[in-house]
Amino acid sequence: MIFRILSFIAPLLGAERSHNLAVMLLRAVGYIPGAKWLMRKLYAVEDERLERDVFGIHFRNPIGMAAGFDRNGDIFRELGALGFGFVEIGTITPEPQQGNPKPRLFRLDDDSAIMNRIGLSSEGLEQAVANLRNDHGGVIIGCNIGKNSATEPEDAPHDYLRVFRNLYQYADYFTVNVSYNTSFKQYVPRTRESIISILEPLFDFRRGQNQYRPILLKISPDLSDEDIDMMTDIMIDTPLDGIVATNGTVRHSGLKTEPERMKRYGAGIVSGAPLTNRSIEVIRRVYKRSNGTYPIIGVGGIMTPEQAKAMLDAGATLVQVYTGFVYNGPTFVGDICKQLLEDSKN
Repeated sequence: MIFRILSFIAPLLGAERSHNLAVMLLRAVGYIPGAKWLMRKLYAVEDERLERDVFGIHFRNPIGMAAGFDRNGDIFRELGALGFGFVEIGTITPEPQQGNPKPRLFRLDDDSAIMNRIGLSSEGLEQAVANLRNDHGGVIIGCNIGKNSATEPEDAPHDYLRVFRNLYQYADYFTVNVSYNTSFKQYVPRTRESIISILEPLFDFRRGQNQYRPILLKISPDLSDEDIDMMTDIMIDTPLDGIVATNGTVRHSGLKTEPERMKRYGAGIVSGAPLTNRSIEVIRRVYKRSNGTYPIIGVGGIMTPEQAKAMLDAGATLVQVYTGFVYNGPTFVGDICKQLLEDSKN
């Protein structure tokens, strides 16, 4: 019922208000006794054939929620009740920050896409800790980490380490976000040296801990093939545990949405159907270069169960959805799981 109401009023509220309302309602539903149990009965698909063991973690299915939907870790338990095998929260920054001025999130229905120029909107590290310190209800939590926009590039490793160190005991794995929206002059590490300078303090901290937390690198679909190879080589040459491919694209060419409308929206990243082919290309390239020996989380443009299967076939070990969930609703994860089970019979 909640999702039907949201689908009806979303065009009246706008994309970001609709998103915030969905988060608020899911959070409220979570406080109702038995509500998460009922959601799981209605939407989740449980079957041992869906289970995966990846970088030392047991996933009840390979379908996750991508970072950006639950930015601060407010509703991961409710998303788990909708059938997600894992939830990646964030991007979490050390200090709270507002992101870019509104309006900054737009549906592109002609393209089955979303245009996002939010930037990094985060309630900060302390709020994330407050949300994650309690029992996770069996939900696998990934934490996407980044730096504050005001932090100078040379101090970026300190920001990443601060978030990593303080959330280490609360997350199951970490994703180092080096694929920001460049449209708002957000610092993006582009060289091997700058990326390793961010990663090495995380590896050093992890070596001193009793528990092992996998570290993954999230990359952009807008990288050249040579840069994708460089990112893959970093994974091979360091203690990285995998790659998340990909984020949204800053390229707006080839969209069906009217150019004048896109001009009014301004710069930003596009997610959804326009990403599908490129994301699969990137996954296939990373898989081939690493000889299929490293986990890849595939994300970007999964709008149908068949596309999720295609991403797994290209070399992804796990996949994440976001825009596809927005467009298809709460049955989407279950639909993908059912398709995977059907394919497993053949």
